[in-house]
Amino acid sequence: MLIIGFESSCDETGVAVACTERGLLAHALHSQVAMHRDYGGVVPELASRDHIRRIVPLTRQVLDEAGVRPDDLDAVAYTAGPGLAGALLVGAGFARAFAWARDLPAMPIHHLEGHLLSPLLADETPGFPFVALLVSGGHTQLMRVEGVGRYELLGETLDDAAGEAFDKSAKLLGLGYPGGPELSRLAEAGDPRAHALPRPMLHSGDLDFSFSGLKTAVLTRMRSLRDAGLDTDHAARADLAASTEAAIVDVLASKSLEALRRTGLRTLVVSGGVGANRHLRARLREALGALGGRVYFPPLHLCTDNGAMIAWAAVLRVRAGLVDLPSLRGDAAFAVRPRWDLRDVCAA
Repeated sequence: MLIIGFESSCDETGVAVACTERGLLAHALHSQVAMHRDYGGVVPELASRDHIRRIVPLTRQVLDEAGVRPDDLDAVAYTAGPGLAGALLVGAGFARAFAWARDLPAMPIHHLEGHLLSPLLADETPGFPFVALLVSGGHTQLMRVEGVGRYELLGETLDDAAGEAFDKSAKLLGLGYPGGPELSRLAEAGDPRAHALPRPMLHSGDLDFSFSGLKTAVLTRMRSLRDAGLDTDHAARADLAASTEAAIVDVLASKSLEALRRTGLRTLVVSGGVGANRHLRARLREALGALGGRVYFPPLHLCTDNGAMIAWAAVLRVRAGLVDLPSLRGDAAFAVRPRWDLRDVCAA
C-alpha cells in the first residue's frame, strides 16, 4: 500500500511517500526559517501563505522521486493537529481535496504521534515497549509506549517546553532565530559551570517538567551582565549559553532516567527538534550505556517537523490494524485540532 503524507503544522512544509511493504520511498521538506528570521519567531499568517505556495511543488517533487503516479496511491495522510490553526488548514485542506478527487481514504494523523514514531525510520529501530521523551519547541512529555496507538502519559511540562526555554533564553542573549541551535552553537565556546542556574522540578518526586523559572534566571543573569558592561562580551554570553544548555539537558536526562527506573524499562526513544541537541544525545547515550540500556533517536534530518513522520505513522497504524480505511473514503469535510491530546488517539 502506498501512502502520501503531508505536514504543515507550523513553519515546515513536508511531503513524503511511504509503502507498507517497502518503507519510506521519498520525502521533501521546505523550512520557513529564513522568512521568519526577520521577525524573531513564527508569524502564523506568513506561515500559512508559504505552505500554500510550497505544497503543490513539493508534492510533484516527491511523487517524481518515488517513481509514483497519483493514481498509484492507496491513501492520503495529513497532520490534523496540534499546531497553528491556519497552517494546519492548508495541509489538511490540500490533503482532503487530493484524496476526494481520487476517491482515496484520508487519514488524520496526530503530529506528536508522528514525532513519537519517527525513530522507527532509522536504520536501527527500538522494539516495544519503551519510554519516549517527546521534546520540541511546543511540547515536553514522557510517555510509556507499549505499541502503535498504545501510549501512557508519564509526565509533561507545566509551563514552557524545553524548546521554548532554548528559544526564549537565546532571545534574551540577543541571538537570532531559531534560537535553540544558535544558543547551542554559542555554548560550544562557554563554560557550563560558570552560572549556577536552577534545575526546575529536578527533585519534585514526579516526572513533570517546568522551564519558566530557568528562563527568569537567565533574564536575571543577563541583567547582571548588562550592569557590569559584559552583555556584549562574547565569552560572558557563551558562559551563560553553556550554563543554560547544561541546565536544560540535566533536567531532561534526569527525568528520562527516572522514568526508565519507574517503569523498569531499559529502552529510551527521544524525538522532536530538541532531540538533535548534541549534548543531550551524548548525555543519554552515556547514561543508558552505564545502565545496560539503549537510547534511540530519529535521523538528524527527521528531528524537525517533516512529512516522512506523518506518512510513516499512517503506515504503522495501517500495519497495526488501527485504521478502517473504507470509512475514511469519499468525505470532503474535515476539521483540524490546534490543541489535541495524544491520548485521544490511543487504541481502545
